[in-house]
Amino acid sequence: MADIHRYAAFTSTPTGGNPAGVVLDARGLDETRMQQIAAEVGYSETAFAFPTGPRRFDLRFFSPLAEVAFCGHATVATAVALAERTTTGDLHFDTPAGEIAISTGTDSSGAVRAGLRSVATTSRAATDVEVREALKALRWNDDDLDGALPPHVAFGGNEHLVLAVRTRERLADLDYDFDALTKLMLERNWTTLQLVWRQDDEVFHSRNPFPVGGVVEDAATGAAAAALGGYLRALGHVTEPRRLAVIQGEDMGRPSHITVDVSPDDPRVTVTGGAVPIPLD
Repeated sequence: MADIHRYAAFTSTPTGGNPAGVVLDARGLDETRMQQIAAEVGYSETAFAFPTGPRRFDLRFFSPLAEVAFCGHATVATAVALAERTTTGDLHFDTPAGEIAISTGTDSSGAVRAGLRSVATTSRAATDVEVREALKALRWNDDDLDGALPPHVAFGGNEHLVLAVRTRERLADLDYDFDALTKLMLERNWTTLQLVWRQDDEVFHSRNPFPVGGVVEDAATGAAAAALGGYLRALGHVTEPRRLAVIQGEDMGRPSHITVDVSPDDPRVTVTGGAVPIPLD
């Protein structure tokens, strides 16, 4: 029987961040059983770790509906859970999206934090058709968008449509057509939409619809945060090493804080955050 742990990632409190299921030793579980467990847990993703060597694991991720190639918040949750049970230091996860190097350590309060080094990020301009169909599903229009940050499809382990809006109020008012957006995302193979408002050069507020996973919205999305870093790099907005803060989950009542480190000469992005156990009722 699988030993299932529950963690909230990118937060210091179990009522914040994005919940993830974590199975630290999934040996003996097949795809059908992993999918069943993910549906039973009911979080946006559950991670399943298969030990393959000293501090090395195969890591797979399942939403309640399907397997996904990579999930940042479940990766952080798994790394923190492992570090708490063994020791802090480096870990290596082999995921369907590629190898992910992890560093774990403690902050000044003694809490464990994990930083994941993404696969190489890429970003391309979204087509007019992609933007038009997404705006229609979101019930937004062209005037809502920030002209200084053009729509892109960015990759940080999964593909995400990045749409930047002009105002925080527009981001807060999210009421999309679930079925239409699901259809579009399945057609385009997008995992989430990375909807952002730039507060300043260092702070971005984000919301991530995730209907293809059977979830209206993610409270914290590490893969999308990595893709955002790659997107800004591709636009030429990263001329020297930069540290960004991505604030997500506020409008869901689950505030999350994601740290993103990106450099102009490296397509890999480092995404860092904490995770804490969620007590069972």
